[in-house]
Amino acid sequence: MTTAHLALDRRAVVGPVRRRLFGGFVEHLGRHVYDGIYEPGHPEAGPDGFRRDVIALVRELGVSTIRYPGGNFVSGFRWEDSVGPRAGRPRRLDLAWHSTETNEVGLHEFATWLDAVGSDLMLAVNLGTRGVQEALDLLEYTNVPGGSDLSEWRRTNGRDEPFAVDMWCLGNEMDGPWQVGHRSADAYGALASQAAKAMRMLDPSIRLVACGSSGSYMPTFGEWERVVLTHTYDDVDYISCHAYYEERDGDVGSFLASGVDMDHFIETVVATADHVGAVRGSTKRIEISFDEWNVWYQSRFEQVDQIRGIDTWPVAPRLLEDVYSVTDAVVFGGLLISLLKHADRVTSASLAQLVNVIAPIMTEPGGPAWRQTTFFPFATTSRLARGAALDVHVDAPTYSTSVYGDVPVVDAAVTWDEESGTGAVFVLNRATAEPTTLELDLAGLGTDVRVSEAVVLADDDRHARNTLADPERVGLRALEVESGPGRARVTLPPVAWAALTVTATR
Repeated sequence: MTTAHLALDRRAVVGPVRRRLFGGFVEHLGRHVYDGIYEPGHPEAGPDGFRRDVIALVRELGVSTIRYPGGNFVSGFRWEDSVGPRAGRPRRLDLAWHSTETNEVGLHEFATWLDAVGSDLMLAVNLGTRGVQEALDLLEYTNVPGGSDLSEWRRTNGRDEPFAVDMWCLGNEMDGPWQVGHRSADAYGALASQAAKAMRMLDPSIRLVACGSSGSYMPTFGEWERVVLTHTYDDVDYISCHAYYEERDGDVGSFLASGVDMDHFIETVVATADHVGAVRGSTKRIEISFDEWNVWYQSRFEQVDQIRGIDTWPVAPRLLEDVYSVTDAVVFGGLLISLLKHADRVTSASLAQLVNVIAPIMTEPGGPAWRQTTFFPFATTSRLARGAALDVHVDAPTYSTSVYGDVPVVDAAVTWDEESGTGAVFVLNRATAEPTTLELDLAGLGTDVRVSEAVVLADDDRHARNTLADPERVGLRALEVESGPGRARVTLPPVAWAALTVTATR
């Protein structure tokens, strides 16, 4: 049996674990909004049309800040369509997902839903088909208390107090040729700088995210970040990262090592941002908003092509409804480990997305809502990760992958909350055939620290899924721990993600 070793030291702090790291993303795409979070007439729907069963699951998921309304959708979005009396709102054709947007759920309704789920609003502005003035108009509508035309319009529309949105995305994936209004790095950087400067003149307190690359696979990756930040370094707080992963051609070994790619992605963007800062002689540090990440089988992405045509614009079609396996969830948990390991620079992240669309939560119209396998690592990590992320090194054997070379069998992240004397160990076992024993040295956390709880996500069938027919097929189970003062030992099944709670005796 393979054995790995992990030593923990409370002094080896990477950075604080911010709650924004556990953000989500809601886009007007497929059945995310309509028949997802919003379904009037459903037995679980409240008077506002929002499904209470979905609200309960989102609360359980522990999502902090939610990015809205896109995504690709935002690059053709006219925000004015989504406010005011519903009867007067126009139906629009959404070019991003070739669908009809009814605007039945807009800014005010979504803010009401956020209040119900206990999350904050993160808004994206349209820099695809629109520009500086429209971004200013939306900011005035949302954040100015009153006394101006647009702020008074908000009050007339039923929101007396401002939305007070403090984090804003300056467009979405503007490096992508698929994006409506796609621009070069120079053109986007100049526009983003202009928008940022103007928005800060209106509200100096806001935090702004410039578009980074849509993925490390983009041919402009690295150079895009350098050029955009050369324009915007003094104007923004974050550069975004987006990454999606899938198992290709049965290569499970490389898929389980997806976190290696995420690590490299983050570290490359950090190095590029710091290079721009050094060239400018700036002491400012750009942070990363990893505001789209997930497992997504883009190789199956043929559904949109099936509804192309000038006469075919469906409302809320079934799009991107991946059904996730145990293996997908284990990789997903590994991506959370990568985010935590870089908590000093990744200070905001958004799981894309939340309901039905590549989501941890699924619904059936008129029927139930249930947890996908990916629900469990996110909910558990959001609940347990507190205090600071620690710098840890796992001493583990390696295995060979076709994509990333030799990769450690075990990956891990650790958090420690000094105030409460509790911490958490999140661990990924990439071995596909045999269990792996993990030995933990806890002495660096204190004189009497023990593992008080341990759960694992694994299954004899790594392809097992939760479905409408069998919504509870996969879940967390207790993991047996041999624990004593300052040490612990667990046996991880093949293809497994686990979370261990460590507690100091006071």
